[in-house]
Amino acid sequence: MAHTTQGGTHRRERTARRALRREAPSTVALLADEEDFAAMRRYVSFAFDDHTAYLRQTEGLLRMLASQGVHTSIALFDPVEYEEFCADSGIDPDTSAARTRYTAEVAAAGPTVTYEGQPLDQLLQRLIGAAEQQATWEYATALLSRAGGCGCSDDPGHAAFRRARTALRRLLTAAGPGRHHVVCSVPASGAPLVAVVHAEATGERPVELDGTEALIFSTVLACGIATDSPGGVVLRTTVPGTPDTVRGWSLQQGWLRPLSEAEVFSAYCTDADTGEPVPPEHGVEYRPGIPLPGPDAPDGSDDGGPREPEPADPEGE
Repeated sequence: MAHTTQGGTHRRERTARRALRREAPSTVALLADEEDFAAMRRYVSFAFDDHTAYLRQTEGLLRMLASQGVHTSIALFDPVEYEEFCADSGIDPDTSAARTRYTAEVAAAGPTVTYEGQPLDQLLQRLIGAAEQQATWEYATALLSRAGGCGCSDDPGHAAFRRARTALRRLLTAAGPGRHHVVCSVPASGAPLVAVVHAEATGERPVELDGTEALIFSTVLACGIATDSPGGVVLRTTVPGTPDTVRGWSLQQGWLRPLSEAEVFSAYCTDADTGEPVPPEHGVEYRPGIPLPGPDAPDGSDDGGPREPEPADPEGE
């Protein structure tokens, strides 16, 4: 009888531990590409020598955690950032404990994607996209801060950000029903800053925007406004049963000027790197940009205009 009681106690303890394990979220920091993987192979304690096998083992770990009901986030493991972290913390980088601590303290604070059983290649694509989004936002925020200068509520950076948000709302209101893919590109030192917003309007309710996408898009557009850069916006709209339409605007004097149909066609059908013509895409109609109300016109966004969650403002508004 005592033996049975003791066995029952052990079973209850195991059940309790499994329940607690489900309550403890996990973060897995992933070496996404061959170059980063190769950089970690110089550490003797790093147990992998083949990137493909490493990814396969990682996917197996994710599936096991999911089968246990554990919420798991995936982050990027950056070998350069890891080395700096270990140097700043005074810890030996050639230990699994150091890698675990880096994952918990640094990688988990960056862009992450929740594992929901998706194939690893899809997960990596989303994770890299999230990292690129954050890098774009951080760089655009730094440029906008330098353009503003004073940090006061009415400095040029704040004004440019407010104007950019107004431009995005008015552009999507003018676009009407459909699924919209909006791209903003602004020249910067090195590669141009590029931001994308996806939105859908049915004509029955206000356009819903992803708060993070809207924030990054507005920050990039604000950089162009504050620095008087020759940026541009392209809108592609999909409506079932009709050809996709493409429209465009150029950034001039702090506002979006609609391009003509010929200008839209030329911009969309020219290779940005070589300047060579590109064949027009089949099933796509190129149309002129829609004139937008000026930045000082009354804002009608409360009457069916786009609405997005209010994320943290990069300029502290």
